[in-house]
Amino acid sequence: MTVIPSLVVAAGGRADAELLAVGCFQGEPPAVEPLPEELRRAVLGIAARPGWKGREEQVGQAAGPGPGPDQIVALYGLGTAAELTFAKLARWLCRVAEDARTGGVRRLGVVLPRHAETTGAAALRVSRAVALCGYRFERFRSEPDNGRLETVEVVPPAGAEGDYRAAAGTAAKVAAAVAYTRDLANTPGNEATPAWMEERARELAASHGLEIAVLDAAELARRGMGGLLAVGAGSQQPPRLLRLALGEGSRPAADAGRPRPAYALVGKGVTFDSGGISIKPAADMEQMKFDKSGACAVLGAMRAAAELGLDLCVRAYLPVAENMLSDRAYRPGDIVRCYNGKTVEITNTDAEGRMILADALALAAEEGCEALVELSTLTGACVVALGHQAAGLFTPDDALAAELDRVAAGSGERLWRLPMLPEFLDEMKALHADLRNSAGRWGGASTAAAFLSQFVGGLRRWAHLDIAGTAYVRSEDGRGSTATGFGVATVVDWLRRQAS
Repeated sequence: MTVIPSLVVAAGGRADAELLAVGCFQGEPPAVEPLPEELRRAVLGIAARPGWKGREEQVGQAAGPGPGPDQIVALYGLGTAAELTFAKLARWLCRVAEDARTGGVRRLGVVLPRHAETTGAAALRVSRAVALCGYRFERFRSEPDNGRLETVEVVPPAGAEGDYRAAAGTAAKVAAAVAYTRDLANTPGNEATPAWMEERARELAASHGLEIAVLDAAELARRGMGGLLAVGAGSQQPPRLLRLALGEGSRPAADAGRPRPAYALVGKGVTFDSGGISIKPAADMEQMKFDKSGACAVLGAMRAAAELGLDLCVRAYLPVAENMLSDRAYRPGDIVRCYNGKTVEITNTDAEGRMILADALALAAEEGCEALVELSTLTGACVVALGHQAAGLFTPDDALAAELDRVAAGSGERLWRLPMLPEFLDEMKALHADLRNSAGRWGGASTAAAFLSQFVGGLRRWAHLDIAGTAYVRSEDGRGSTATGFGVATVVDWLRRQAS
């Protein structure tokens, strides 16, 4: 798996880096207060050059005073302070990291400007972005494009060093979990089969003290999990349901009499989605290796929760299948019985994610939990509605919606609540079965959420996050798409708040 650079908080502004990147707002002098005198002079010298404005994409360089003759100080324009967002800041950090890699730099220093997006509570999300700025998925390359960053040293804004030191440990663990999630999601379907996902889950359980149970195809059939079996029927790779648990075992004697609430995470794990008999168009079908991103994010969240030592009981349910075409594939018109007994008429075999989630949600609800959060690349309709800027949030519980919206904003991820009107469920009712798995084009994200609502029993504190537009993005060089690890930071922060 990808090793991300070590995250270091510079002491007293002294970054021992080969490249020192300084962010500067348009129309403002660079924030050099945290830097020692010799570095201040170098930075101010660049800013004093004719033509320097601090516009976005503007860069000026000069030789630095240390640690050797090859140190470079680079001043980067960030545009106006009023227009800075966390997303812009993260893009700048990635650009700086790519410049460093291209130059063969192993130790990068980043001087952050003072701004609401870099100080106080923002220190955690910025530190995570700093740790991830050098991420590249290169496991399948015979030779990497450029060198590998080993260390990223952050120089916090004046007065914020304490915030960054307090955030560093948590940020590094969450960043490592995000990188792990990206690696899983980026792995192509010829390797990342349902069996491969099981292997990764078993490795995670063994290395992080998690309990694991695997429901194979025979056990799925015995339990009547027809949704997951139907979707996986067309593939030579049998489906399975992976169940991981943190904190379910014995507790200290002092806590033995106190009930421990359980929280459930569910993630869609379609390792490759051809659409089945309702086959997808050829254009961009290679992106369907990302249809397992919900399950990957849940594995990443479980890793981070274990490494952070959260005092919680957390259960993860990962329905894993490959949606392919064959003479065994499920068909439009089939009627399938799911784990909770509800029957579903198949109107579109490409609406497969909700079918495998139905069984997993029903099992999670049956086992009981305080609250449940499910993540899935579920609908193209959500991408039409929100683009690639936010994930759709669906929940009948206003308090849970507010909790998730707050933690997402704090983590630098965006959620946007979409409606679950009663009429959407009416549209999902079938003529010859309890439900149908697709009601057509209009309101597709909400009708999908309405479908899922039929498999959570009486649980009200449940939320569906449709991450179809945020789980992966096209690379800036246009050569393909790459996973983002979206959802890990939000879920981990939500779990941290439950633990506290």
